[in-house]
Amino acid sequence: MVKSVDRALTIISLVSKRKEGIGVTELASNLDLNKSSIFRLLSTLVDHGFIEQNPETKKYRLGYKYLELSSMLLESIDLRTQAKPFLEELESHINEVIHLTVYDQGEVIYIEKLEGSETLRTHSQVGRRAPMHCTAVGKVILAHLPLNEIVDIIDKHGLPKHTEQTITDKESFFKELGKIRNEGIGREIEENEQGITCIAAPIFDNRKKITAAVSISGPSIRMTEERLTEIKPIIMDIGKKISKRLGYTDN
Repeated sequence: MVKSVDRALTIISLVSKRKEGIGVTELASNLDLNKSSIFRLLSTLVDHGFIEQNPETKKYRLGYKYLELSSMLLESIDLRTQAKPFLEELESHINEVIHLTVYDQGEVIYIEKLEGSETLRTHSQVGRRAPMHCTAVGKVILAHLPLNEIVDIIDKHGLPKHTEQTITDKESFFKELGKIRNEGIGREIEENEQGITCIAAPIFDNRKKITAAVSISGPSIRMTEERLTEIKPIIMDIGKKISKRLGYTDN
C-alpha cells in the first residue's frame, strides 16, 4: 500500500462526510499526522479539483471534479450489461421467464429476456413494446412516476381491456398504483395475457428516479398466490441490487 495515496483517499472520505467542510486541525487529529503533511496532501487534491477550500471558513469540502467523473461513469453504464448478472441470478433461483423493461413514450419496452428452464409461450420479445396499465412491469413503473405523468399516459393511452382481468376503471387503477407503491412490487394476474401471471420490482437510478423494472412471468397454474409470496422478497432484492449498481442509494 502506498501510504500517501492511502492518506489522500482517507482525507477524501472524511471530507465527503462533512457537508459544512472540515479543517486541517481536525483532519490531522483523525489521521494522526502533523498539519504540514495534511496541508501538502490537501494542496495536491485541490490542484486536481478533488477538494476545494471555502475562502470564508477555510474548511475543505469535496470539489466538483466528482460531478464530472460521476457523470462520465453514469453515461458509460449500460443497463442491460449491468443488470445481466443479477437477472441470471434470479433465473437460477426461479426457472421462469425473466424480463427487463424500460419506459418509453407511455409504453414499456422489453430490453432483455431470459427464458428459464420451464416451457412458457408469451408475446414478449426483446425490442417489443407492451402497454403499461395491464403489465406488472408497466404498473410498477407507473406507480413511481410523478402524478402528472401518470395522468398524461392514461389520458393518451387509456385503460383498454386486454382480458377479463384488466383493470379499466380509473379509480380502481389509481388504488392499484397506491398499493404497488406501498408493497414495493407490482402484480399482474392474467391482465395482459390469459393464463399468464407476472410479478415485478422497480429499478431506480442514481437520481432516485424510476428507470426500469424487472419481472418474473409464468403460467398462472404455477404462479399461485403462495408462490408469489415466496418470490416477492427475491425479486425485490434483485431490483435493489440492480438499482445499487446504477448508483442508487436509499438514504
